[in-house]
Amino acid sequence: MINFGIIGTNWITQQFVEAAQTSGLYQLTGVYSRHQDTATKFSQKNGGAQTYTDLDTFFSKGQFDTVYIASPNSLHFEQARKAIQAGKNMIVEKPAFENQGQMERIQELLKQHPELHYFEAARNIHTPNFHAIEKQLKQMPVVQGANFTYMKYSSRYDQVLQGQEPNVFSLKFAGGALQDLGVYPLYDAIALFGMPDEFNYFPEFIQTGVDGKGVAILQYGEFNVTLNFGKTTNSYMSSEIYGLKDTIEINDAGELAEVNYFDSEGQKTKLSQPVTENVMLPEVRDFARVLNEPGNIQNQTDYLRWLNLSVQVNKMLFNLRQSGKIVFYDERDN
Repeated sequence: MINFGIIGTNWITQQFVEAAQTSGLYQLTGVYSRHQDTATKFSQKNGGAQTYTDLDTFFSKGQFDTVYIASPNSLHFEQARKAIQAGKNMIVEKPAFENQGQMERIQELLKQHPELHYFEAARNIHTPNFHAIEKQLKQMPVVQGANFTYMKYSSRYDQVLQGQEPNVFSLKFAGGALQDLGVYPLYDAIALFGMPDEFNYFPEFIQTGVDGKGVAILQYGEFNVTLNFGKTTNSYMSSEIYGLKDTIEINDAGELAEVNYFDSEGQKTKLSQPVTENVMLPEVRDFARVLNEPGNIQNQTDYLRWLNLSVQVNKMLFNLRQSGKIVFYDERDN
């Protein structure tokens, strides 16, 4: 059983905790929040774990070996650093870190503590439907690019329209569309095609200074991949991967709920499995098998692949931000 603590008590943390408990592989033993009432309510709802309002006490006294970090993006690095120093494995909600400097520092600390593991919670690449895409893509002799779309209206944008600045739409907390929904199609692209040769990001800014939506173009040797994402409107456009005469169709690049393959004659084959369980279950199971059997060769191979993907996605997020001239508050003096 993996004893774990959590930082952040929002909806995504609740979904992760429910997935972890449903798997039967985890036990929640520590809850950190800046506010005692919030920590208490979350703990009572999820089994009565010990609560903490001081982060140092959480790490020094908490009876857990793994921590799930789902705080605002700008806080991830410092909390992950403290986790490593406290001897804890980390599952960091995407995007894990703001820039390459932070990622490199975490990698240095992990090298000093090889017994610890770091995972980025990019749930889409762990799903059976993503693996079905990977399998079909390998059977396509010609690839001519892709379009990945993931655009969902955020209820927090209502607050922006009322003159407020919620964390997910704040430069202070490393928010914006690229740093949120954009991570999913970027993971799709890099996991399937690798790092691009060239790239450009065309953001559409909102009144808080962050990108509300945008389009990124990744240029590979013989094709382009277009990423279309945002949090200020909804899109119902399918995502597609293009072969010569055949095409993989995906309902959207984040959820991957339905995946179909159209052959050269236009005949449709369904590749996806129905999503009937908590969407985070595949990733929590993957993380658990590595944590429970770190010496297993397949687990080691998968872990290093996920780690490399996280580093590559982090680099490309930073590169796209530079292309779109997006600078977070805590980077302005650097």
